[in-house]
Amino acid sequence: MKSLFPRTPFLAGSDVEAKRTELLHYFHATFDRYESLFEVLSCDEAYYKKPITLRHPLIFYFGHTATFFINKFLLAGLIDKRIDPRLESMFAIGVDEMSWDDLDDARYEWPTVAEVRAYRNKAREVIDGVIRYTPFSLPIGWDDTFWVVLMGIEHDRIHLETSSVLMRQHDLKYVTPHPDWQPCRDSGTAPRNTLVNIPSGRVVLGRALTDPIYGWDNEYGHHQADVPTFQASRYLVSNGEFLEFVTAGGYTDDSLWDEEGLGWRRYARAEFPTFWVPSADGWKLRLLAEEVPMPWDWPVETNCLEARAFCRWKARETGQSVRLPTEDEWHRMYDHVHLSDVPHDAPAAANLHLDHWASSCPVNRFIHGDLADVVGNVWQWCETPTYPFDGFDVHPIYDDFTSPTFDERHNIIKGGSWIATGNESRHASRYAFRRHFFQHAGFRYVVTDTPVPNPVSAYETDAMVSQYAEFHYGETTLGVPNFPQAMAQLAIDFHRRHGNGGKARALDLGCATGRASFELAKTFDKVIGIDFSARFIQVGIRLAETGAIRYTMPEEGELVGYHERRLDSLGLLETAQRVEFWQGDACNLKDIFSGFDLILAANLIDRLYAPRRFLDTVADRLNSGGLLVLASPYTWLEEYTKRSEWIGGFKKDGESRTTLDGLKEILGRKFVMVEAPLSVPFVIRETRRKHQHTLSEVTVWKRK
Repeated sequence: MKSLFPRTPFLAGSDVEAKRTELLHYFHATFDRYESLFEVLSCDEAYYKKPITLRHPLIFYFGHTATFFINKFLLAGLIDKRIDPRLESMFAIGVDEMSWDDLDDARYEWPTVAEVRAYRNKAREVIDGVIRYTPFSLPIGWDDTFWVVLMGIEHDRIHLETSSVLMRQHDLKYVTPHPDWQPCRDSGTAPRNTLVNIPSGRVVLGRALTDPIYGWDNEYGHHQADVPTFQASRYLVSNGEFLEFVTAGGYTDDSLWDEEGLGWRRYARAEFPTFWVPSADGWKLRLLAEEVPMPWDWPVETNCLEARAFCRWKARETGQSVRLPTEDEWHRMYDHVHLSDVPHDAPAAANLHLDHWASSCPVNRFIHGDLADVVGNVWQWCETPTYPFDGFDVHPIYDDFTSPTFDERHNIIKGGSWIATGNESRHASRYAFRRHFFQHAGFRYVVTDTPVPNPVSAYETDAMVSQYAEFHYGETTLGVPNFPQAMAQLAIDFHRRHGNGGKARALDLGCATGRASFELAKTFDKVIGIDFSARFIQVGIRLAETGAIRYTMPEEGELVGYHERRLDSLGLLETAQRVEFWQGDACNLKDIFSGFDLILAANLIDRLYAPRRFLDTVADRLNSGGLLVLASPYTWLEEYTKRSEWIGGFKKDGESRTTLDGLKEILGRKFVMVEAPLSVPFVIRETRRKHQHTLSEVTVWKRK
């Protein structure tokens, strides 16, 4: 009997050492399986040739999952030193293509496959040591440091699936069949799809933080809805059923495509599903590492835009109200057929969790009550854009897992595919992708006159993000000038007096929600804004794209005020095209962030985990004669920075050592201080009647 790929662990119990052994097995099995997938690649060239232009080459993903562990372990305090800072920066952040024509033109000097494999071996030893020797108690919960171990493993499993998609998109010469990744060999005539009545009912979604199974941030909170009666297709749409749409001219009929879909279809020049391969012998289907004669009874795999076009065609052909199901309707189907999550000790009763094949299978193989494939085979596109449940909160170690996708452009997929494992296989999971994105994803359709609800709030309600949006774009408070605006103007004035005369590039490091970046772009041709928080930079990105943001701010108690800020009213609309926002770690920036004439780092250094490293290397980012403008209230706290890393604010050899003393010592080797320190006030509004008033000391340094 085929051994089962380990399930996501139950994180409660009384035997810590038994749980430690289980977690070690869960980690190594996952790490091994990931490396086994990359054995499908036929040569080293396959690692460096992009399967599609909108994603990194596979060498990135080979390294990314290992560096993710190390980067997150450092943030959580599970380890205190890096393995390879260069690789841990290079492989830190992937690409969520923000548009179907959004190409990533950054150039990277990728390491060799052997180097990355050696790094993975070192990372495996470190991760093994953390699991083997770090004390923990049961249950392991959201707030526990050991939660990050599960975070790394489940992240690995996500990329097991997404990397397999890229391999399907690779040129066939770059992959080779592998004994661990054998597809289903059964196929036949596509069954005729029929409609099944799904009775009305209430769905109650959302998990409690006390639930002792790992979950991603978007699963927590609360949502409930009463779902009216609807009809659902018995089967997933098969290749055979979708062929009717293709043959009927579905890909050439503009009336079946919305504006977004039409734009993608024309850009991609799509005439049929991406994994279909026309040949002289008839249609074939591209699998992970081979092409096979078209299995017409397997589920078709499409993006959301294609699935929507099919539903419009089906509606026109039948005269019925056909569309994709909502997330709530998918849960009604799940409840209706009385399913439960994958068992730990038996194969899944679905093509799920790698329990059966490394491919899809016939849509009528796994029957679930009145329906088939409610879970498994392929993911199922939903009409619902991803959104936060009431009570949503980000995890501090991975604050950008979901929040950047709350943009009404990422749609939820449900049910899991044949390679969805661990958390991915659970019915509570909530993954979402851009509508033009290809995954092992297909769809079923529903017939209903119920309109699709849009649960996404147009107002930013994250308290910290809203506070910083107000700090950057709000009105003057207590007579104190807007701080980011004032700092940008000071930096521009300093540059005019002391700079190198260049105005090509400026860097706003620790840009938060981006006001200073837009202000600097009044003078500089290109401004890069970088912040560690993806939540913060999303505000800047939204402003650059739409010219406006909306957010709520607390007034008193439970009362909030609603605010809208616009670039045009701030005189910044024309600067947006010269500003670019990136997520990044100031202590470990990518090499591409260099060649600047000015760097502004406002209220940054006393919140860095390694400020000395930042100060030691920042000169390398500047052109000769460029300026570094620092501002900080010097509020050193061990919550953010280990005391051994403080630049000042302590006694040394019996004498008081200020941060300015430390800055002079560290920066003096490569910089000259060209202005006397200057105090600049700022005010952060908490409520209508409560504000923080602080002084930030500004120093100006010219690179020698």
